[in-house]
Amino acid sequence: MSVWSRIKDALEALRAGEPLLAVFDRLRTAPERSVAFTIGVIALGAKLAKADGTVTRDEVSMFRSVFTLAPADEKHAARLFNMARQDVAGFDSYARKIASLFPPRDPVLRDLMEGLFHIAMADGNFHPAEEAYLRAVAEIFGLQDACFRSMMAQFVPGALADPYDMLELPRDATLEQARAAFRRMVRETHPDALRARGVPEEAVRLAEDRLKALNLAWDEVQQRAAA
Repeated sequence: MSVWSRIKDALEALRAGEPLLAVFDRLRTAPERSVAFTIGVIALGAKLAKADGTVTRDEVSMFRSVFTLAPADEKHAARLFNMARQDVAGFDSYARKIASLFPPRDPVLRDLMEGLFHIAMADGNFHPAEEAYLRAVAEIFGLQDACFRSMMAQFVPGALADPYDMLELPRDATLEQARAAFRRMVRETHPDALRARGVPEEAVRLAEDRLKALNLAWDEVQQRAAA
């Protein structure tokens, strides 16, 4: 059963007047865990789109692209998105509750951050308010500053890229340390590993781009070591 098909009960609760955050908080045990994650993702994406003051058509389209929706499910997601995008207030509550669904530094939290970066850059501009929003979410998720810098380099034109940031290592790390970090992060990020841990399929797809970036970072570290 698609996670989106289980959104119906949540929407009925919202129509009955239950606050969105309360619905999210109630849906945090299996099998509703994936529903809670999905609601949280929609809320964070919608509030990010509002962070610079205006929700653009490009941002809405990017959300649909990054967090793939079946045509039959779009109306459910659209209603939740419209509820959440009324203002930015409360985004930190959703971020904390999403973080509580996963172990510290779980790869799915990085995947979600990358999805949010996609939305922030949908209109071609990276607004200071969007950067502040994303930094706050990354901190709540427990992501290291090096991890955030690597995403900045990946998504924001002009941001400096560094392979050691991608591997979350200091610049003076040895080749063996880099190899160990690379292997660990590939294991954690592999789609099969995510599925085995029960991560919602909507989040698994985002891991594919990260695997490509990790391979590029490891290649560059090896080239520097050989120079």
